[in-house]
Amino acid sequence: MKLVLIVGNGAVGKMTVGQELMKLTGLRLFHNHMTIEPVLEIFGTFHTDAILQMREVIFREFAKSDNYGMIHTIMWAFDMQQDWDYINHVVDIFQEHNAEIYCVELVAPQEIRLQRNETPNRLAHKASKRDITGSRERVIAMDEKFRLESNPGEIPFENYMRIDNSNLEPDVVAAMIKERFAL
Repeated sequence: MKLVLIVGNGAVGKMTVGQELMKLTGLRLFHNHMTIEPVLEIFGTFHTDAILQMREVIFREFAKSDNYGMIHTIMWAFDMQQDWDYINHVVDIFQEHNAEIYCVELVAPQEIRLQRNETPNRLAHKASKRDITGSRERVIAMDEKFRLESNPGEIPFENYMRIDNSNLEPDVVAAMIKERFAL
């Protein structure tokens, strides 16, 4: 079993790279909006507990399955202890089943991410992003409120890589990840 965490700022391309990595490796993609969107639809608002409980069930059931592995995409606020706790909790679930853990951090400047915020693929898979103005404001606000890029040496995983994907196509980034980690 393998767990590949793809972390990074809003609209950096986590889901899109994850989609390409799934095509190349057979890993299954569980991007963060797969739980956010249904909860928003049902509750009409962001309901953190419901989202986290849904993820918990999926992580636990998947970790004990015979699947090759999972790609999970998530924004990680490095200045928030609760985000560190969340990442460690997810990793612990998979390590209980002897999973190999990999972490990929994607980085790109805000101006590029704001352009990506409006791509057809993003809008097709994330209904909450279809209000382009509101989504743009959230990307900017998150950048101002949280530190969403790691400091050198901060990410504790042995299998870690940081990729500036500003000028790289998602399939190229996925191929880099596959090759680096022999997935």
